[in-house]
Formats: sequence, C-alpha cells, structure tokens
Amino acid sequence: MKKKLLSIVMATAMVACMTGCGNNTESASAEKTEAVEVSEEDGQAETEEEAPDEGNPAEQSVIEGDGEMISLKIWGSQTDQDLLKELCEEFAKEHPENSWQFDYGVVGEADAQARYIEDPAAAADVFSYPDDQLTTLVQADALYEVTRNVDEVKSANAPGTIDAASYNGVLYGYPMTADNGYYLYYDKSVLSEEDVQTLDGILAAANAAGKQVHMDISNGWYLASFFIGNGCNISLDENGKQICDFNNEKGLAAAEAVRAFCNDPAFVTGDDSVLEGGIGDNICCGVSGPWVSASIKEKLGDNFGAAKLPTFTCNGEQVQMGSFLGCKVLGVNTQTQHPVEAMELAEYLTNEKSQARRFEVLGYGPSNINVSKSDAVSADIALKALADQSQFAVSQHVNGAYWTPAEAFGAELEGHSTNDLQAMLDQLVEQATAE
Repeated sequence: MKKKLLSIVMATAMVACMTGCGNNTESASAEKTEAVEVSEEDGQAETEEEAPDEGNPAEQSVIEGDGEMISLKIWGSQTDQDLLKELCEEFAKEHPENSWQFDYGVVGEADAQARYIEDPAAAADVFSYPDDQLTTLVQADALYEVTRNVDEVKSANAPGTIDAASYNGVLYGYPMTADNGYYLYYDKSVLSEEDVQTLDGILAAANAAGKQVHMDISNGWYLASFFIGNGCNISLDENGKQICDFNNEKGLAAAEAVRAFCNDPAFVTGDDSVLEGGIGDNICCGVSGPWVSASIKEKLGDNFGAAKLPTFTCNGEQVQMGSFLGCKVLGVNTQTQHPVEAMELAEYLTNEKSQARRFEVLGYGPSNINVSKSDAVSADIALKALADQSQFAVSQHVNGAYWTPAEAFGAELEGHSTNDLQAMLDQLVEQATAE
C-alpha cells in the first residue's frame, strides 16, 4: 500500500498531511500515508496536477427520484472512482424520496487536507482522508461532527478505527478502511509458526540458519512498536500538542530491548527494498505492511507467511509489540448545503455492504468488524495478520516533531551506539514535544 514513492512526493505529502500520515525529514508518516495511494493506484501518485478542475468534475451521475434534487460533490482517489460511482448510484436508488446529482472529483486522501484548506467552499461535501489529517481538519473547522447513528457506526467498526476518526472523544468521520499498518512477513522454510511468536525464537532460528531479520529501526513508525508495546504513550492532547513519554522507566526498558535487537548478529535494517530484495535469500523475515505483500508473495511462493508482530523480552518478561494503525476516513464538509444527506451518504459508503464490496473490488482492508471476520478477508494471509496485530495497535495521532528525533535515535542504535540510553531518550522526547 504505501511504498515506492519519490522523496519529493513524500515531502509534499507531509506538507499536506501532517500537523504531524512539514518536511521531508518527517518521512515515516508521510511515506506510510502517501505510498498507500501509489500502490493502490498502480504507481500513479495523486498529485494536485492530477485532480480535475472543480468546474469540470471527473464524472457526474444524476438519478431521478420523487422529491428535491440534492446535489453532492464527492472526492475520492483515482482508483476509487468506478466503485464510488457504483455505490453512490445504489445509495440513490435506495433513497428515491429525493432526486440526486453526484459530482465526482479525483482528489486522493493524501491531498484532501491541502485541497480543503486551499478553498473550503469549493471542497467536496463528502471526502476521504487519512486519519493523521484529522487533527488539522478539525482545527480548521472542516469536518462535521457525526450526529446520526453514532452508536451504530461505533459498534460496526474496529475500536482503533473509531479512535482514529475521533478528536477529544468526538467522532468526526466514518472509518472506511483499516489497512495502513504493519506486521511480520516470514519465510516458512526457515521459520515455523511457533518461531514467529517471539522475537527470541525468530532470532534463534535465523542465526541457526545463517539468515537475517529485517526491521527499519531508524524509521519512527516501526521503532515505536517497542515503546507502545511496553505501555508508553504517544498521542496528541486537546490542543494538538505532542505527548510522548518514551523516556520514562517503561521507555528505558523498551529501549534496552531495541539495543539488544540491533546488536544481534541476525539483525539487518533498511527500507522496504532491502526486505523485498532479500527475503527468501539472506532474509528470513521482516516487518512491513500490505503494500509489499504481492512482491514478497511472489518471492516466497508456497513459503509465504505473515503473522502479527512477535513478543519481545523486556525486563525478563515477554511483551507484545505494539504498532501504529492508520485508516482512511470519510468526512462531511462543514460547508455542505445538505449535511443530513451528506452524512447519510457517507454512512452508506462505509457500511458493511460497501466495505465488503470495496474489499472485493479493490482489496482494501476493512474497518467493519463483520467484514474483517468474513471468510474472504480471513483467507488473505496478509490482511489476517494485520487484523491480528490491530488489537495491539494505536491510532497514529503524531505530529511532525516526532519523526526526526525518532529517526536519529533509531539510527544511533542501528550503529551499535554505546551512549547512555536515558540521555538519548530524554533528547528524543524533548525534541518530539517541542512547540
């Protein structure tokens, strides 16, 4: 989902996406959000140049009903356009009390925030965005609070995605996917299902086989797994200020585990190209997400395996690795002339039936609980691993100040630094929480 993007596109995505998904040093979140769009669209990055002139929508459909003509503009990625039209027309047929006009605009999730802020009045009535844009969009008064069928929406979707679509406990959008996360890929000819349950088991088997274990520790997205797993907190307060306590006692214990991992002979780091190129050869497993699933499956064939992240030894106990989980959310523009109908449409486009169809047509991982438990999704090894890991994941409510110091911290440990961990963590937290 989210890889292989030119660095300049990543940098643009960060400007668009994050108060924290303003510059290219914040590559972790940007890479994860923007590259999702690239892979889903066969390498076609959605840039502002690709979006149609708003006076000339990509396409329009009109469905005659019995009452008032309701005109709604909907933004979606290029890949989503055909399915978006299909679902909107089905919605209209199920609501014949009105006539409907839908104008479809090609604006991908990564660009939604920037396009909205550019001209709120010209923005779509209903548009999708990655959850890491939520804080900025709410603070820009861009999103209607969800006020219709709130309990039904919350109960239908995974709790992590509801949290990701909420700000200060208020729901501001409808979860649409839950597939922006990561887990473990492994070579079944080297590692057993029992081996991959623990990092200790993985390293023992890898060393015995002369293989390597891949994880990009200098990427703050992955580094956080150890700290989140051991109970540390990284989030935003009600004012959008970064909270990070990685330098407390639990954080120090997690950092010691990271250092031990990086110092193991089997450890290897690098971006996804290292994992994709080496797995099945010198690498027996690695941490990444659905965007590399196809290439790794092609390399491993019948030996293709995927599982939740393992536990790791921390203060002599086994602790489950955590992770960030991102999702796509459908929001309603506060400037819409038809808020009730826009909410009804947004709810329909993200309901169980629509998410099942979205998985069937586009392969997107569902946030809907029933769809995620369906036989079709369970049969997808990678998405099942993501679903298993999601119960240990937290929403990516992280601002831009975190990524650079996290990268520096991880890179220092990858380089086998012997510097004082507490001092390193204090510096990380000081820089990550700076205003």
